[in-house]
Amino acid sequence: MEDTGAWADFSHDPRDPAHAGLRAADRDRDAAQHLLTEAYADGRLDRAEFDTRSEQVAAARTLGELPPLLADLVAAPVRGSRLPARTSPAEIQAQAQRAYESDRREAFLGFLGPSLICLVIWLVISWGSFGSSFFWPGFVIAGTGINVVRTLVRRQDIVDEHVRRIEKKQAKDEAKELRARERPDADPAPRDDDGTAS
Repeated sequence: MEDTGAWADFSHDPRDPAHAGLRAADRDRDAAQHLLTEAYADGRLDRAEFDTRSEQVAAARTLGELPPLLADLVAAPVRGSRLPARTSPAEIQAQAQRAYESDRREAFLGFLGPSLICLVIWLVISWGSFGSSFFWPGFVIAGTGINVVRTLVRRQDIVDEHVRRIEKKQAKDEAKELRARERPDADPAPRDDDGTAS
């Protein structure tokens, strides 16, 4: 039985000492019971062992009580490996809000920089003839100002986009971590130009 598939169904990795004291949820007891049922169906547990461990799983109050009941049924964890920590929704929202604030600052800087530069150039060129000089910096001010207005008006949409991007990245990182744990020996030995292992 693969290590990743067995432990990924738990709310938190019960092998991690940091999670051992957490209260076990129904989901965790169900995941442990599923592993026991599979082992019984495979003939790795007899009926008495299955019944005894099932009772202990049902009575488990913390996550730390579950691994000893499954230790001889599930592959040992890869040293130093653990399930990737899942970012909470509140943390994701805070990250998205910080990303929006960064977008807003960039929009204001993108407005102020070009607008001030164009305004200064216009003042120098038009010195002494303000009344008859065409105010062309207005095009730059309007063009860069549109981005500021759009950023302010679409605040919630932009935050939501950042939330989706962060969640997608987290899911991708978790999948990558799980794939790496499934194949601990995935890195082949370096090969020479002739194709032989070095």
